[in-house]
Amino acid sequence: MKFRAIMGALCAAGLMCGVATAQAAESVEVLHWWTSGGESKAVGVLKDDMQKQGYTWKDFAVAGGAGAAAMTALKTQVISGNAPSAAQIKGPLIQEWASQGVLVNIDSVAGDWKKNLPPEIDKIMHAEGHYVAAPFSVHRVNWLYINKAALDKAGGKVPTTWPEFFAVADKMKAAGIMPIAMGGQPWQDLTLWEDVVLSQGADFYKKALVDLDQKTLTSDKMVQVFDTVRKIQGYFDSGRTGRDWNLATAMVINGKAGMQFMGDWAKGEFANANKKSGSDYVCAAVPSTEKAYTFNVDSFVFFQQKGQKAATPGQLALAKTIMSPEFQEQFSLYKGSIPVRLGVSMDKFDDCAKKSYADEQTAIKSAGYVPSLAHGMAQPDAAAGAISDVVTKFMNSSQDSKSAVAALAKAAKTK
Repeated sequence: MKFRAIMGALCAAGLMCGVATAQAAESVEVLHWWTSGGESKAVGVLKDDMQKQGYTWKDFAVAGGAGAAAMTALKTQVISGNAPSAAQIKGPLIQEWASQGVLVNIDSVAGDWKKNLPPEIDKIMHAEGHYVAAPFSVHRVNWLYINKAALDKAGGKVPTTWPEFFAVADKMKAAGIMPIAMGGQPWQDLTLWEDVVLSQGADFYKKALVDLDQKTLTSDKMVQVFDTVRKIQGYFDSGRTGRDWNLATAMVINGKAGMQFMGDWAKGEFANANKKSGSDYVCAAVPSTEKAYTFNVDSFVFFQQKGQKAATPGQLALAKTIMSPEFQEQFSLYKGSIPVRLGVSMDKFDDCAKKSYADEQTAIKSAGYVPSLAHGMAQPDAAAGAISDVVTKFMNSSQDSKSAVAALAKAAKTK
């Protein structure tokens, strides 16, 4: 009895509280770029889950679509010896960071991941045979969002081909509606461009943007891609320069514009504005891409902390929480994505998400499941950046399609 009383007094005085309390006090610093309305609600689920487990969440949010600013901040942190516990990274960049010897493996909490992840995604989470990243969800990039009232006013139907798309755009324009809401950042330019590349077929997309095949990159089909992009540009407004993607989405939500090309993270903005798919807006595959699926997968990688080579309890708890079915469901409900973990119930999801999941399964089986170039999944930064520069120059000048194709082929040799 005396022993218990002494131990209780010591603990109360903060002198001897044991390993559990030390673990509970661990601060987990997380770097990410989820700062828009729907994104903030989604990451808030993870923050709440970690705090319930007794960990202190230290938020390191860096605004900026596609995460360019966040990656600059991350490099600064790592070089200065203050790497965060976890950081939002994806695609080939995961392996690039792993090659620097600054990541920890999380194998101890990843026992069932292989059978619960699409093979194309599971391999991205590995480096040298070990899991070093935990995936959150799957975003489909090749979506077209349409304001339902604008579509009805224009008397149009959901377009499934480019001729149908341009017919709808013309009807919206005639009805006094801005046809397309578009932002003015390089990654948004590249998103639209890769959508048009995909419309030429998943095989063409893979040869061009995954294999960087010179014959494909210089083909007549690629000239057609640039021609189509140029025609689409004719429906933009003059105020798009520097506009963030979510502000363009708001234009569709508010009926100021009719359509937007954007990945399904935009759906989180519609949900945040209490808009319903089917009645308030329509989500459709980009014309001529119904059977294909460009995927964008956000992940957290885990950095070595000062004096430690192995993952900390907080890092392991974070990875385990991310891949739990309960978190996967709730995160995607807020984010507009679908769970990356296979077998999670889709009962609570809207029609757009259910279509996304069904189309994903079809695309995986039919070899139409391809990584997004614009969102860091298909190529390392150097090649992706060089291609992005070509596309941005084309979309912000009067350059002709053939010279753009020649520049594209040259840029693709950058590795």
